[in-house]
Amino acid sequence: MTENEIAKQVVDAAFKIHTTLGPGLLELGYEAVLAYELKQRGLLVVRQQAMPVIYETVHLEEGFRADLIVEGKVIIELKSVEAVAPVHKKQVLTYLRLTNIKLGLLINFGEALIKDGISRVVNGFSPSRLCVFA
Repeated sequence: MTENEIAKQVVDAAFKIHTTLGPGLLELGYEAVLAYELKQRGLLVVRQQAMPVIYETVHLEEGFRADLIVEGKVIIELKSVEAVAPVHKKQVLTYLRLTNIKLGLLINFGEALIKDGISRVVNGFSPSRLCVFA
């Protein structure tokens, strides 16, 4: 399954969840439900995966935790806030660079319309050419 095929399933699941539950839950609630929904669709999902970071000669076993990693190919960062900040998209890009994963989705369940809360972040571009699509 390609990154785009996975992303389509994730976006579809996010729409279903947001339509059913609405905005207002904590991120942890959406994370659990999204992981459940994706597993029901036959996808491999890992929650709160500790990811190592290597800085010069220092190896940190836990440099960050990815909210969800789907099929080892797509990182999902979840928010439940009124509006995401530009730093949240940069955070996803940093996660992608550190893991060599190509695609990330930033999903904000706090939006009134979930379509306004989904951003696609692609690895491989400089920060000035960050490829983000709502």
